[in-house]
Amino acid sequence: MYTVTLLSSPKVPCLEASLLGALQTAWGGGDARWLAQGEAAEFEIGQMPANQWAVWADVQALGVDLIVQPTKGRQKKMLLADMDSTMINEECIDELAEVAGVGAYVKEITAKAMNGELDFEGALTERVALLAGLDEAIIAKVLAERISLMAGGPQLLATMKANGAYAALVSGGFTAFTSAIAAKLGFDENRANTLLTEGGKLTGKVGLPILGREAKVQALEEITARLGLTEQDVLAVGDGANDLGMLTRAGSGVALHAKPSVAAECDIRINHGDLTALLYVQGYAREAFAQV
Repeated sequence: MYTVTLLSSPKVPCLEASLLGALQTAWGGGDARWLAQGEAAEFEIGQMPANQWAVWADVQALGVDLIVQPTKGRQKKMLLADMDSTMINEECIDELAEVAGVGAYVKEITAKAMNGELDFEGALTERVALLAGLDEAIIAKVLAERISLMAGGPQLLATMKANGAYAALVSGGFTAFTSAIAAKLGFDENRANTLLTEGGKLTGKVGLPILGREAKVQALEEITARLGLTEQDVLAVGDGANDLGMLTRAGSGVALHAKPSVAAECDIRINHGDLTALLYVQGYAREAFAQV
């Protein structure tokens, strides 16, 4: 059996019962279940529809995300999440660069790297070099004034953890940020790169080895082995090219507001929903969300 999930933005719910009914009829679906009225619903079908992606494109234009996945095992035991533009709205290095006065140049490099147009390690090294000489205290200032949590993140973490899941934050960014975000959201562990400092200033260098795409796959392998889980037990979420390794290996790989080249490689694409969409695709109704 397969579960079809339809969802829209929680800020502007626009999922119509008529659309849900039409798709049920077209695909021979079972009874619909509203996960959140006007926002998210699901129903079961017997086989994967041949026109899934054509229908997906049609409903995208209506502000609706469509996911079709095997019903069995969709509630996961581990969350493996990217940080920048996934658990937070910003790219930390871009925010540091704004303070350093090189924001526009660094943002351009970041966008190309996340879209897979540039080598991640080389792009990171080049961008960090431009931060040389910044006062180390600027990190705390950027965290306090320029970094905001992605909508739905607190509910996602609280609900999955309340149901026994393990949560790991893995980033090509920096530990100075992941440690703070992990603590705020309740992640069990975090992995990222280290910004090197000397005399209270950023040196413009990154601690080696640099954690990129393969490091995220390694985290998936190491943590599941340690916990006695399989990769099928993992829900991974990210938006950039360096996330593709873990997204394609995990049982459920979610491209969240992702670059087109990244979304094209993933079966679960969330463009309209927020992080609570990751709960809906696992079958959690809104009333089952943990209080935060």
